[in-house]
Amino acid sequence: MASIFSKPALPLSHPACLLATWFGSGLLRPAPGTWGSLAALPFAWGIAYFAGPIALAVATGAVFALGCWGAGVYERASGGKDPGVVVIDEVAGQWLVLIAAPLDPWYYLAGFVLFRICDILKPWPASWADRNVTGGLGIMLDDILAALFGLAAIAAFRVWY
Repeated sequence: MASIFSKPALPLSHPACLLATWFGSGLLRPAPGTWGSLAALPFAWGIAYFAGPIALAVATGAVFALGCWGAGVYERASGGKDPGVVVIDEVAGQWLVLIAAPLDPWYYLAGFVLFRICDILKPWPASWADRNVTGGLGIMLDDILAALFGLAAIAAFRVWY
């Protein structure tokens, strides 16, 4: 019987592995990016609930910076380009979309769906970054650029409704 877990390229106790796989959520199969995005939601809710959207924006920036390091270390250890188990980029992208969302489960669901669609479709300039920027920065940047579309959609919806 096939396992629902991927074998990590680094020990799970390694800080880069913990961060890059978002505490192992990226090791779940199938669709590790979706699992990583789901695992990001309760953290975003907690940060926004206890400290507000500005704190979520600061946390997103911190996760982006740390993710560039962790994703780069994990990518080098795995020997592959943008390993699927690396989901810290999904965490940063998911949080970026949710900065515009109020603490409402429906908005969080909409933010989750919008981010997954944008991350999968990779509209320009995310598609450009995905092809042309390498290493940890490349892993992180395409998701951040894709997330901007979801962020804009949530913000526009809130303005109009």
